[in-house]
Parts: sequence; structure tokens; C-alpha cells
Amino acid sequence: MEILLVILGIIVILAVIIIGIYNRLVALRQTCNQAWSDIEVQLKQRQDLVPQLVNTVKGYAKHEKGTFEDVIKARNMAVSADTPKDAAAAEGFLTQALGKLFALAEAYPDLKANTNFLQLQDQLADVENKIAASRRFYNNAAQEYNTSREQFPAVLVAGPFGFHAREFFEAPEGREALQTAPVVDFDT
Repeated sequence: MEILLVILGIIVILAVIIIGIYNRLVALRQTCNQAWSDIEVQLKQRQDLVPQLVNTVKGYAKHEKGTFEDVIKARNMAVSADTPKDAAAAEGFLTQALGKLFALAEAYPDLKANTNFLQLQDQLADVENKIAASRRFYNNAAQEYNTSREQFPAVLVAGPFGFHAREFFEAPEGREALQTAPVVDFDT
């Protein structure tokens, strides 16, 4: 009878440990989901600003159709991206296209002085900062989740219960660009 009670006690302790590990992984996965939702909100705000910017610039630079089409195409790619990897790539294209749009604006002094254009630029800069903050929070949550699911004994629970690794949301420029120091040349 004592052996049976000891075995039952061990089973109960193991069950409690497994339940604890499972619940921690669920909580970390939900933190990742919430963090990704925050990124999606910020990306949506950025994507919603793009048509307003394009329409504002169109009034001043009607003959720059190719630039406008590139920006709208990049925006549509960003809107349709589903995974962090796809979103990062699409946002990189959108950033490049917006860079061309802002470069175009440099050629039109009246546009650069337009209050609507300036407000949209400020809003876009604010959203960019929020995206960066959301990216850091998400990547931290994904790192904590991935680490927890790979540690022993959680690794024994994670696989059978379908806890899969999370992708990081990399900067659109990529790690290589972030690790390369910019070249500064004052002689040019």
C-alpha cells in the first residue's frame, strides 16, 4: 500500500510540473501573440499614411507616376504580408519606396513647405518609432518563449503539445546592414 501511495505521489508531482510548464509556455505564447498584434497595428497605421502621402505629393509632381506606382505596390505587399519574415521584407520595400518619394519631394520646394505634407512626415516618423519599439518588445517576447520551450524539461512538453518556435521580426535592412558601420567621408 505504501508503494502505491509513493507511486501515486510521484505521478501527482509530475502532473503538477507538466501542468506548470504547459501553462508557462501558453502564457509566453500569448505574450508573443499580443506583441505581434501590436506590431500589426503600427504597420497598419504606417500603411494607412502611404496613400495620403502619395496623394499629397501627386498634387505637386504629377509626372512622377512610376514613383507613385512603386510606393503603392510596396504598400500592397506590406498589407498582404502574414509572417514576421514576410512583413519585415515587405516593410523593407516600403521603406525604400517611401525614401524615393521623400527624395522626390526635395525637388519641389512648395511641397516641402506644405503643412499637410509636413504633418504626414511627422506622423510617419512617429509611427516608425512605435514600430521600432514594438519590434523590440516582440523580439524579446519571442526570444523568451523560444528559450523557454527549448530548455529542459519544457522541451519534453513543447513538442508533443505543439509549441513551435517563433520567428523574429528583423529590421527591414537586415542584420548585416545593422552590423556594418556607415562610411563617413568629409572629402566629397
